[in-house]
Amino acid sequence: MAAVAEQWVLVEMVQALYEAPAYHLILEGILILWIIRLLFSKTYKLQERSDLTLKEKEELIEEWQPEPLVPPVSKDHPALNYNIVSGPPSHNIVVNGKECVNFASFNFLGLLDNPRVKTAALASLKKYGVGTCGPRGFYGTFDVHLDLEDRLAKFMKTEEAIIYSYGFATIASAVPAYSKRGDIVFVDKAACFAIQKGLQASRSDIKLFKHNDMDDLERLLKEQEIEDQKNPRKARVTRRFIVVEGLYMNTGTICPLPELVKLKYKYKARIFLEESLSFGVLGEHGRGVTEHFGINIDDIDLISANMENSLASIGGFCCGRSFVIDHQRLSGQGYCFSASLPPLLAAAAIEALNIMEENPGIFAVLKEKCRRIHKALQGIPGLKVVGESISPAFHLQLEESTGSREEDVKLLQEIVNQCMDRGVALTQARYLEKEEKHLPPPSIRVVVTVEQTEEELENAAATISAVAQSVLL
Repeated sequence: MAAVAEQWVLVEMVQALYEAPAYHLILEGILILWIIRLLFSKTYKLQERSDLTLKEKEELIEEWQPEPLVPPVSKDHPALNYNIVSGPPSHNIVVNGKECVNFASFNFLGLLDNPRVKTAALASLKKYGVGTCGPRGFYGTFDVHLDLEDRLAKFMKTEEAIIYSYGFATIASAVPAYSKRGDIVFVDKAACFAIQKGLQASRSDIKLFKHNDMDDLERLLKEQEIEDQKNPRKARVTRRFIVVEGLYMNTGTICPLPELVKLKYKYKARIFLEESLSFGVLGEHGRGVTEHFGINIDDIDLISANMENSLASIGGFCCGRSFVIDHQRLSGQGYCFSASLPPLLAAAAIEALNIMEENPGIFAVLKEKCRRIHKALQGIPGLKVVGESISPAFHLQLEESTGSREEDVKLLQEIVNQCMDRGVALTQARYLEKEEKHLPPPSIRVVVTVEQTEEELENAAATISAVAQSVLL
């Protein structure tokens, strides 16, 4: 029986061979020949070379010059010649031993040196100690963290909020938590460095549109829509994000949020809104650009902001729908791997929120002071004001560049130095020039706070004007 079965199998194989198509037989023949070739051929050949003599080796070693570990930096570089602050950088600041009115720190609401905030922080310090020594998932979650998240969510009128221990890491962690390789992000060219780092970490396909140019954004969205129609299978799994700032750090301008929301729904994209400058500044109650334009906050997929400006604390937060925020608790790198926010800073932020809610008129006061100094600085020979009239952080740029960025920086720094000698503390906007996608022109940044009096605002404008004329003319 066994011999008959083997004979039958052989017959079937021969019959299948005759019935197989010719191209099939040719392909199998080529594969068999290739396998035989691989079995009998050498994988590589040893390269014959003559060894160097001892003298030749020594000559090569003497000729070799290693590249420097870091590029040479001038001793005059601003990063190596920083100003030293003594005491809190509040309304009046002591810089290099000289007292000045502070127009450099982002203490918009004047809460940095507020007695109530300091009392709350001190009480928390006595109760919890200095730090947490662990991330949120490893005994780094304190009750004060949960209280702050709840307060932020209620203040922003969203379902949930999440806090980070470092403001820069907030948006830089949030973007790559959602946008991955293969996804598409449409981002404003003037986006701040934290957003740029988040985009870099996401490894997504980045499409830049001109600053606040909705026509250019729609052009890119239409082009992507055409691409999606060519490959609908890929389009179904590709997510699209629009990333903007509420109030831009590099330009002092407000994003056109109503138009962005229209484009979001028209082209089925998600909006991420970075509100570090606009939170606690714009809107009747300081809720940011959504309140400023009267936009339903549910139309925004994610809002992020730091707590280092208006709240005068440290860290940052994101807020939105619960399922969106909960995802960051598992995927936000700055949340998962960094030690959590020190409890004393969380307590300070809660008390700052209390003050904001109790004094909603403070935001109108801030806007009026912004308008006042913005108007006073118009028409200075050689300088132009860049930014919205209601922005508490705006820029002074040279009307005409010298043609050299280095020379422009020196001129502006001379203005800053002379203003400081006259009791007005200013600062130049600083950038990592080799890493910025679109490097802004050199500028002096002017920061307005509610603590500055009308007299101080007028004096600062007059001082800047007089110094600028003496340096530039």
